[in-house]
Formats: sequence, structure tokens, C-alpha cells
Amino acid sequence: MDSTPDIPRSPEPESTEPESAEAAYEKFVWDNLPRNYAGNYIHGMLGMTGFRLLSAPTFIPVYLHDLSGSAAMVGLGTGLQQLGALISPIVSASQIEHRKKVMPAAMLIGTLMRVAVLGMAMVSWMMRGAPLLASMLVLLFLFGVFSGAQRVAFQFLLAKVIPIARRGRLQAWRNLTGGAIAAVLTWAAGRYLIGRNLFGHGYSLTFLVTFALTSLGLTALQMLLREPEPPTLRAKVRIVDRLKDFPALLSGDPGFLYFMIAQTLAVAGRIAAPFYVLYAQKSIELTGPTLGLLGLAYLGADTASNLLWGYLGDRSGFRGACLISLGLWIAATLLLLEAHNLPLIALALAGLGAAQSGYNMSSQTMVLEFGLREDIAMRLAFSSTAEGLTAALGPVIGGVIAAAFGYPLLMWISIGFVVAALAVLVGLVEEPRLRRGAA
Repeated sequence: MDSTPDIPRSPEPESTEPESAEAAYEKFVWDNLPRNYAGNYIHGMLGMTGFRLLSAPTFIPVYLHDLSGSAAMVGLGTGLQQLGALISPIVSASQIEHRKKVMPAAMLIGTLMRVAVLGMAMVSWMMRGAPLLASMLVLLFLFGVFSGAQRVAFQFLLAKVIPIARRGRLQAWRNLTGGAIAAVLTWAAGRYLIGRNLFGHGYSLTFLVTFALTSLGLTALQMLLREPEPPTLRAKVRIVDRLKDFPALLSGDPGFLYFMIAQTLAVAGRIAAPFYVLYAQKSIELTGPTLGLLGLAYLGADTASNLLWGYLGDRSGFRGACLISLGLWIAATLLLLEAHNLPLIALALAGLGAAQSGYNMSSQTMVLEFGLREDIAMRLAFSSTAEGLTAALGPVIGGVIAAAFGYPLLMWISIGFVVAALAVLVGLVEEPRLRRGAA
């Protein structure tokens, strides 16, 4: 019989597997940061050109107005684009949040968005009259569908591969250079392609150049990006079942709930955005060179202000950047109401461009900083859906208001929404990064 006395054993150490997996994930992110930083930068520099050009309140509104002669039709076209962006984010999030690798799905979505831009170039070249107008409305809707899905997919990728303290400066530099390209393209397109109606197809050539630049950006991202596999993933569920989690996302984090209210009010303030340049027609003639100059003012200010917003957000959090941008938005709209010559109108559009730059960067980045990493995709989807619903209805309603009551009332309604968003953000939303640090 074994008489060896029992020797007390130390308790088994708790498993460190989750911690090890998390550490490996973080190591992968930092090891591949230069490469992923470069990929996101180039994609932003070139790939965002199309989004900026088609979303700026210059070419598309004027083109639709030229085709239809109706402010209501301008609102319909913009509303359809936003409606497309409304219906796709939840589908996109449900298709990527359970995947170890998101890049293949993101590439497919990005390619389809660029095909919609190519379609605009083709129909503008081949069609005239009512068929062209109808085709543009359909393609704007499709562009919205894929841009809404792309926003979720690529912001999700950004959150996976870029540490939180580096996101602001990355977005600042990519938006700076990408916006510079878009601003120069806007000026050149207005002056040479549209102003001279080159080959009789100025708008078509503008869309074609946009397609080429955005495609180069997407190709660069595919070649450079290295995506980590996260240590934890959401289980794959049906979309209808995932929708049931939305109330918990809001009730579990009052800060996110109030942020969503502020975001919805701010997006409602865009009700006047498609009509900024059309309102200016009461004081100036909208020739091709004038349109190019106003587009340059809007996108140039959008571009130049990115460094301010990005570094401010990295240093002290994006809530402060959002507050400043909303205040600038209000001031620029007031200036536009009182502007009666080209320099003041250009200055007002520059203020609006800088304000939109700050708001877009800060609101999109703040969404990533609430709650758990596993919920990022659905937070993005919920934010994009709420924003898309308001943005889809806003331009249509704005077109009706502009046609029935004139542009000044529309501008004052826009100011009212932005003031309300500013009040909610000041009184009810804390900086999420500080909450995370205190947790």
C-alpha cells in the first residue's frame, strides 16, 4: 500500500485563454497598423471622392433641377438616395457581425456602389428627357442602398483594425486629401466638363471620373488591408430576431439613447441641404464656373477643417467636436439667409461644408465608442437606419415646403432642428470615451 502522505496541491490557475486571445488580437492590430493605416488612408483619399461629390449640395440637385425644372423633384431624388441608405444597414450588419473576416462582404458592397455611379455615367450619356430623369432616380436609390451598407461594413472594419486613439487623425488625413481631390474635381467638372458641356456630356464625364477614382481606392484597400479574427463573435441569427435586440441597445445605455435623439435631430436639419445652392439663385446666376466655385467652397472647407476635427477628437473626444460643428452649422445657415452676393454665399457654403465635415466625423466615430465591441455592427446599423429614415423624409418634405412656402422658411426649420440637437447633446450626452476610461 502506498503510504506516501497526501501533499496539498495549489488550486489550478483560472484559464487565461480569453485573455490570451484578446492579447493576440491586440498584437495583430498593432503589428499590422502601418499597413492597415495606409490601406484605409488610400481608400479614403480616392474611394470617398464619389460619395462626397454625389452628396455635396451642388451637382446632383442642380442636375435634377435641370432635368425636371422642379424643386419637389430635387427633393424626391435626394430622398430616394437617403431611402436606399435607410433600408440596407441592418441587413449589412446582420450579414457581417458573425463573420471572422468582413473584408469579402465589404468588397462586394463597395463594388456594387461603384457600379451605380458607372450607371449614372452611362444613362447620362445615352438618354434624354423623362427616361433619363427616371433612370437617375432609380440609380440614386441604388447608390443609397449600397452606400448605407458600405458605411456599416467599412466603419466596422475601421473599428477592427485601427485603435481608438488613432481613428481621428486617420479620418482627418484621409478626408483632407480625399476632400482636396473632390474639391478640385468639383471645380474642374463645373468649369470644364459641365460648364463647357464637354463632348455634349459634361455630367456623364463627371460621373465617369468619379467611378474611376473610387474604384482605384477600393482596389488599394483590398491589396493592403490585413484583418484580424476577433476573439468573440455574435452568433448568426435571423434579421427579424436581431431587430428585437434594438430596445436593449437603447435601454441598456441611456447615453447612446440620447445620442441617437441628438443625431436624429441633426439629420433632420439637413432638410434644407439640397436647396442651399438653389436658394442662392435669387442673388446670383448659376453658371458652370459659378457652380464649380460654390462646390469648391463647400468641399474645400469640408477638406481643410478635417485636421481640426480629427485631432480635436483624438485629444479630447468627439463630443466636443460635434458641439462646435453644430454651432458652426447654425451660424453658416444664418449667413446664407442674409447673403446677397457671390463672396458671402461662398463663405456660407464653406461654413456649411466645415460643419458637415465635423458633424459626420464626430457622430460616426462616437457610435463606435458606446457599449461592447460585439455590438458595434448593430449600433452602426441602428444609427444609420435612424439617420436614413430622417434623411429620406427630410428632402422630400423640404421640396414640398420650398415649392409651397419658399426657401427662407425651409432654412429656419433647418436651424430649429440643429438647435434642438445641440441642446440634447449639451444637456444629456456625456463623452463616451471618458465613461469608458472610468469603467
